[in-house]
Amino acid sequence: MENGNTNWGQSVTGVVIREHKVLLARHTYGPGNGKLIIPGGYVNIGETPQEALKREYREETGIEIEPQSIIGIRFNMHDWYIAFRAEYISGEAFSDHDENSEVIWLDIDAALSKDDVPELTKKLIGSAIKDLDGLVPTKYSGITKHAPHSLYCI
Repeated sequence: MENGNTNWGQSVTGVVIREHKVLLARHTYGPGNGKLIIPGGYVNIGETPQEALKREYREETGIEIEPQSIIGIRFNMHDWYIAFRAEYISGEAFSDHDENSEVIWLDIDAALSKDDVPELTKKLIGSAIKDLDGLVPTKYSGITKHAPHSLYCI
């Protein structure tokens, strides 16, 4: 669940939709305990948000994904949280039996109406299903040689 390499000020999540179903995990701790949420977690030091999201999905759900567009960003005085629309690549969903007790593909309409799906998860699912591109990866020549960089634009 945590390591000494965690950047506690940066976190990511992603909405993965396949065959009109969204992948959700039943959280086992903190304010989300017992709730069905979209998987995600903290970015490790030296890791890009996209790499972190792929790792978190693999660790928590067994699913391989590819982050696509950015569908939401939450800021506060202490940290930031980026939400991606992500594409299912492969794998069978399973629980890690640590951060979640179950991982399920749930019909989108059911997810949006269930009491045990928090408002933030519902908002992000709603953003993911909109027929909009969101912020998409855009190539550019960065001036930083030693650090990965990415640009997302409309």
